[in-house]
Amino acid sequence: MEIIKRKLPVYFIILSLTLSIILMVPAALFAQEEETTEEEIVEPEPEPEELIFDTKLPKIQAKEGETFSFNFDVAYKPGDEPFGIEEGKSEKTFDITVDYPTGWIAAVASGSTEAPAINLKFNSTESLRLMAIPLITQQPGEYDFKVTFKSAVEGDTLEGSIEFTAVAPPTYEISLTTKTGRLSTELTSGKDNHYKLIVTNNSSTSVENISLSSTEPEGWQVSFDQDKIESMEAEEKIEIDVTINPPEKTIAGDYMLTFGASSENSNDSFDLRVTVETPTIWGIVGIGIIVVVIIGVAVIFARLGRR
Repeated sequence: MEIIKRKLPVYFIILSLTLSIILMVPAALFAQEEETTEEEIVEPEPEPEELIFDTKLPKIQAKEGETFSFNFDVAYKPGDEPFGIEEGKSEKTFDITVDYPTGWIAAVASGSTEAPAINLKFNSTESLRLMAIPLITQQPGEYDFKVTFKSAVEGDTLEGSIEFTAVAPPTYEISLTTKTGRLSTELTSGKDNHYKLIVTNNSSTSVENISLSSTEPEGWQVSFDQDKIESMEAEEKIEIDVTINPPEKTIAGDYMLTFGASSENSNDSFDLRVTVETPTIWGIVGIGIIVVVIIGVAVIFARLGRR
């Protein structure tokens, strides 16, 4: 009897565990069945309408004055429940707007025709083009454009957009001319003649390392007060003093000199017609010689007359 009494607690524990497991299994099966039932009841959400854009070149660069042309594709995915579409129709109309910077004009074109609105068929792709034209000379930099498609159906909020960037590169132009604007002058041979040139930077940005040069007749001496300009800001002007010395024995008459200014990105030149005059002293000497000759001839005639 003592042995039976000692073993009773063990039997009791085993019996309690067995009953607990038996009671838990139906509850677990029921919960699993309920969860499966709920999952089967949940229905998938309908696919939404969508505008899909694509472009290979969202950023391009063009020369000054040229038109920026961006090609892009747009597709209309109607989804499961397209808003405002009447039964039997397979397209939707979209209004097109373009946001562009001040000093530009831009529009979307289909082929060669401007397209302020367009009909997009279900699940088909339309190829379009954004044309952007600068109305004024633009400073170097990037300019952003945004094309927006918005449903023309009243109450429909479907819209989508695509962005582009136009890169305006720097423009380079230097000009070289005379201070007076005339392309002719008079010089005296045998002396330093000073002449003024004007270098102007008409570029949209600064220009570095501008060199000045000249081409003159053989034997002439031409020099600049500065033959190199390290840097010029946009629209800056610099006056250059040129010293021109024709040889002392240069024959009076017209000669041609060429002046030039050049940088890595731009250059300019012009021809200057020069009229060389002999110095006053040589004029006096010439007149004296003529007088002496005349006197000599008169003396000769006088002597011959006496004979």
